[in-house]
Amino acid sequence: QVQLVESGGGLVQPGSSLRLSCEGSGFHLDDYAIGWFRQAPGKEREVVSCMSETDDNTWYPDCVKGRFTISRDGVTSMIYLQMNNLKPEDPAVYYCAAKYEAVDTTEFYTDADEYDYWGQGTQVTVSS
Repeated sequence: QVQLVESGGGLVQPGSSLRLSCEGSGFHLDDYAIGWFRQAPGKEREVVSCMSETDDNTWYPDCVKGRFTISRDGVTSMIYLQMNNLKPEDPAVYYCAAKYEAVDTTEFYTDADEYDYWGQGTQVTVSS
């Protein structure tokens, strides 16, 4: 059974850093494109980073570019989101997601509907 479990959220001050982790089980992570999304109260879920299954091509929206970094470790089946210089507009529940790729591809996905599996989310709060 495929499962994704996020951790690492919390309350931090503006300008601080957090690293979110997402542990995968029941599947071979290297066969999946991955992504991180967030959803704030009253807002739609939005992508904050994504990575292709092959070559680890990445994409970030302008609002987090230069501050957030997605990465993965296929050996340990871990997905990470390093978040630096957190801002008051970053608080949300953050979700990791994975999409199975039957063939090798360098495509990444910004649409949440493309993903097959989701974690339960971890809360990030930024407040002084």
